[in-house]
Formats: sequence, structure tokens, C-alpha cells
Amino acid sequence: MNWLINFLFKSSIGQKVVMSLSGLFLIIFLVVHLLGNLQLLSDDGGMSFNTYTYFMTHNPVIKLVSYLLYLTILLHTIQGLGLWLRNRKAKGQGYAVTTNTGSSYFARYMAAFGIIIFIFLLIHMWQFWFQMKFGNLDMVNYPGKEHSYKDLYTPVKLAFAELPYVIFYVLSMFVVSFHLIHGFQSAFQSLGINHKKYTPAIKTIGWAYAILVPVGFAILPIYMYIIQNS
Repeated sequence: MNWLINFLFKSSIGQKVVMSLSGLFLIIFLVVHLLGNLQLLSDDGGMSFNTYTYFMTHNPVIKLVSYLLYLTILLHTIQGLGLWLRNRKAKGQGYAVTTNTGSSYFARYMAAFGIIIFIFLLIHMWQFWFQMKFGNLDMVNYPGKEHSYKDLYTPVKLAFAELPYVIFYVLSMFVVSFHLIHGFQSAFQSLGINHKKYTPAIKTIGWAYAILVPVGFAILPIYMYIIQNS
């Protein structure tokens, strides 16, 4: 067991494997999270979004996965910083997987992008996750629904009515996009999936994902700001 721990957390290759696996898990999570957040676009006074958040906080399987998610975020952040410091000390540069994909520019700033994203996550989780878990949110009822629901929709709506927060959120999604452009491709390469037959497809999918998913998130505050201030 010690050799496995030493490999995963002390060797450069092991750290890259942990970064890749945790990164791919977070990539999957972002898709699920976006699909849930799209409920904000429903014109039903928040019913779809609040029932979605109820499901996400009460389903036992989802709750178990959420704990894995928190651990993955911390692990990905710590390992990323550790790998960046190791490479910086050894080579005078930050974390990067050398590729021929033209993503070296994004690789150069992976650590900086990651730190900005982590700060965004702390603010985002304080505003919404913490309020959902521990805050004193109002309870709402909907016709035909058997439960009362915490009204997370209202604080989200109010946050997205403020232009400074909307700008902060959208700019953060740009950073997420830049982080994903390199991260998506390097995750597969670090796991040894690097073949002339498959790499072009991975690159294409990576670019599409890195653009479409952050844009999907960015649309939400823009749309809600416009409809509340028009």
C-alpha cells in the first residue's frame, strides 16, 4: 500500500495520473451541474430549479457522490499546486504536459487558472451551497408537489440581478474555458491515451467541450440579468 501512496502522491507521474483522473471526474460533473442549472431558464417561478436542488440534496446516491466531489476538488487543487511547484523547482516552469497540440500557451498558465477557479468556487459555494446546506432559506410549496422546498432560486436570482457579480461570473467562465482547453487533452495524454488515430478526435472534443460548457454556464447569469433589468 505504501508504494501506491508514494507513487500517486510523491512521484511526478503519479501526481499527473491523480490530476488526470480527478480532472476527468470534474469534467463529467460540470456537464451534470450545467444540466441542472439550466432549470433556471424555466419560466415557472423557480419550481424546476428548487425541485432539482431538493433532489440533489436528498437522494442518497447523489449525496454520496457529492462527498466524492468535494474530496476530488481538494485533491485536484492540492495535487495541481504540488505538481506545479515540483516542476517549477526542477525546470523553472509550471505544470505542463508537452504536446504537439498547440496548447502550450494554455499549459503555461494552468496553475494560475486553477487558483482563480478555486477562488471562484469558494465564493460560489459560500453564496449558494452553504446557504442551501446551512442557511435560513425560505420554504416554498408548489401545486401537486408533496414536499416543501428550500427556495434557493431567489438568492440565485438576486445575485444574477447584480451586474458586478454577473461580470465576475462570466469572466470566471472564461478562465474555466482556458483551463479546460489544455486540461481535457493533457488528462488523456497523462493516462497514456496518445495515438495519432485518437488524439485529433480528443483534441476536437476537448475544444468543443471547453467552449460549449463554460458558455452554457455564462448564459445563465446574462439571461437572468437581462430579464430582471429590461
